[in-house]
Amino acid sequence: MKKGIDVSENNGNINWPAVKDAGFDFAIIRLGYGRGHLDGKFYDNVNGALNAGIKIGVYYYSEATDASEARAEADFALYVMQDAGITPDMLEMGVWFDEENDSWKSERLTDPAEITDICTTFINTLEEAGYHCGLYANYDYLTNVIDMSRLTGVPVWCAQYNSQCDYDGAAIWQCTDNYFINGAQFDKNYSF
Repeated sequence: MKKGIDVSENNGNINWPAVKDAGFDFAIIRLGYGRGHLDGKFYDNVNGALNAGIKIGVYYYSEATDASEARAEADFALYVMQDAGITPDMLEMGVWFDEENDSWKSERLTDPAEITDICTTFINTLEEAGYHCGLYANYDYLTNVIDMSRLTGVPVWCAQYNSQCDYDGAAIWQCTDNYFINGAQFDKNYSF
């Protein structure tokens, strides 16, 4: 089992050598969110993690409310990665589609079939371009909202702040959002 963190511009300037010294093997870095919003620390975090010898993956925080918006988000993610020269083999921890039930989205999107369509559209678009793509969601969303039978074989990154991961077959488990490295707070993850 490997230990990692996930990061975004919200984590500020990260001391990547300190992350490595704390025994972390990987980082999953937010590329962007919504329709065309690049994370302000994406390039710094990618370069910092790689220079520290940490394996990387990327995630995209979705604000899509239908499949066409999910396709636009996927196209933007592909554009950024290709423009930056980030090839699939550089992303040892893959690409992750972040589907969350935040308050903004829950007011606009309630149909489980449409939520599943959004997930499959983004993931399939990335897969067709040669990037290995998985799904990030919390345990409740994975078991009660998203139709996972339509995502057979798609790796799952399960957010469940608990003493164990209850989602059978999860590839990554986000176990807490309250882990500190040199005074900086991170989400802690385990890769199985």
